[in-house]
Amino acid sequence: LSTIPNEIERDYIYGNEDTNIFDSITPILIGFFVFFFVFLISGISLLKERTSGTLNKLLATPIKRSHLVFGYLIGYGIFAVIQTFIVVLFSIYVLKIEIVGSISLLLLTNIMLAFVALSLGIFLSTFANSEFQMIHFIQIIVLPQILFSGIIPLESMANWIQGIAKLMHLYYASDALKKVIIMGNT
Repeated sequence: LSTIPNEIERDYIYGNEDTNIFDSITPILIGFFVFFFVFLISGISLLKERTSGTLNKLLATPIKRSHLVFGYLIGYGIFAVIQTFIVVLFSIYVLKIEIVGSISLLLLTNIMLAFVALSLGIFLSTFANSEFQMIHFIQIIVLPQILFSGIIPLESMANWIQGIAKLMHLYYASDALKKVIIMGNT
């Protein structure tokens, strides 16, 4: 009995003894905020232009519809990239979140997620007739994204729910962000 150690030796694969639950869900939250803000602003902005009549006036001009759509995508895309930079830089420099991997890969992953949210926001805004209906799309589209992104461990869910989770954009983005932020992939 004298050879049994008094303390258990711990080896950490990722993180250290100071790592807490917030550190493990941080990548999910960064991705969620990027997705949510871009989805909300792009969807409501285009809906506002449609309901105010601005879009109808633009459609009456000789501009091709495809050019108009690409113009919106480029304009909101630039805004989405700026917004993504703000969220990521705020997370790093103000919230002091430790990024083990490449910051450029973190930005690239979030920018790709922002473009998915942008496309989805613009697409779904075509089905909404008011801001109230667009807010309902948040409950239908965005809330399942956060629930199935890994914030609740998917291993503890039924197999059919895990299948639903694998249909969500944020599931894959969260996985990539975890690999960059926590595991140090570059």
